[in-house]
Amino acid sequence: MERLVVLLVFLSRGLLTSCVEFQPRHVHLSIGKEPRTLVVTWSTVDKTNTSTVIIGRKKFEKKFYGLSSLFEDGGEAKSQQWIHTVTVTDLKPSANYFYRVGSTDGWSDYFFTRTLKDGVNWSPTFALFGDMGNENAVSLPHLQEGAGIGMFDAVLHVGDFAYDMYEENGTRGDLFMEQIEPIASVVPYMTCPGNHENHYNFSNYKARFTMPGDEKKMFYSFDIGPVHFVSVSTEFYYYLEYGMDPLINQYNWIKEDLINATKPENRAKHPWIVLFGHRPMYCSNTDKDDCTKYETRTRVGLPPSGAWGLEDLLHEYGVDLVVWAHEHSYERLLPVFNRTIMAGPDPRAPYTNPRAPVHIVTGSAGCREKTDGFVPSPPEWSVVRSSDYGFTIMKVKNATHIHMKQMSVEPDLHTIDQFWIIKNQHTKYN
Repeated sequence: MERLVVLLVFLSRGLLTSCVEFQPRHVHLSIGKEPRTLVVTWSTVDKTNTSTVIIGRKKFEKKFYGLSSLFEDGGEAKSQQWIHTVTVTDLKPSANYFYRVGSTDGWSDYFFTRTLKDGVNWSPTFALFGDMGNENAVSLPHLQEGAGIGMFDAVLHVGDFAYDMYEENGTRGDLFMEQIEPIASVVPYMTCPGNHENHYNFSNYKARFTMPGDEKKMFYSFDIGPVHFVSVSTEFYYYLEYGMDPLINQYNWIKEDLINATKPENRAKHPWIVLFGHRPMYCSNTDKDDCTKYETRTRVGLPPSGAWGLEDLLHEYGVDLVVWAHEHSYERLLPVFNRTIMAGPDPRAPYTNPRAPVHIVTGSAGCREKTDGFVPSPPEWSVVRSSDYGFTIMKVKNATHIHMKQMSVEPDLHTIDQFWIIKNQHTKYN
């Protein structure tokens, strides 16, 4: 009998190792490098004969082909999967499309997306949040529903995914990608890395997300409507064991990108400049993170020299809005530079023609670490704080008005804060 059991176990293991898995999973979209393009990314456990997207409006009309690359997780199991990337071009603006991904080895289910409008004279809406995990992802159902009903045109996930993607030999990352698929397969899901992506030199983040012009550098920019977005990695300031080159290269790139974005002909087309990165320059939480200190690295640079700080760049080139996460809470700041309030000329309307960038922290989407509290007496620049689980909705009304709204999901979806940023002119701050 024992010999029979051993034989059956041996045979079953042999059968399992001969299994193949060509089925597409983790389908997600991002903005392409050129107008009217989308990048579709997905994963298969085994290598397929092609990486193909078929897409159309009333019927499947076009096929697009791309590439796949092998990703091996850094854990003990050295788990492997193939990441597929296809760029879809010549899309009609503001049009409904159905698409599938895969190959003759296996196809995905049908997905739906509505393309972005053309040009700059329209009013895009964005969902902003960070720090959403596989566990306790309280905002996730609301974001999944919101993507399906057209609540927003794109997502900015401001770092920290899955908590953490590398865990269980990458299985937690796989599960998280399944969780966000109902959002990310419908609208572009734009990202930046956070501290929870640092394992194996951010390999899970670099492999799983494809951003325009990123090429695994973890910084890039893109335009939607009247907004120029700049995505940065704050983690270069903290994980110095990976070298100084990424930090220096990013700093120089940000400066060049902002110089280009503020050329008169470019700022006329995309007057709003919004930068997003994971760790805030300012916060009033109780957890003793870097943003609770007087001289935050992302703000003033690395000690002791203070080199490569970003706040002077944001001020010099007139960045309008800065979006952070990391703190598991929501916080709205008055316009601030060098810890000094720089509100607009009318004290009753501090966000009308402000003299410095506006910062918000939106890191309460939900993860296993729960939410963060605040110090009882905040600095004067902190005006609204909440530890509710939730996310932010940003509506870019036109070239002069942005409406910001913080949504709580406790116990159901409702607004807990909102305000307008009004800029009659987009110029460098004096």
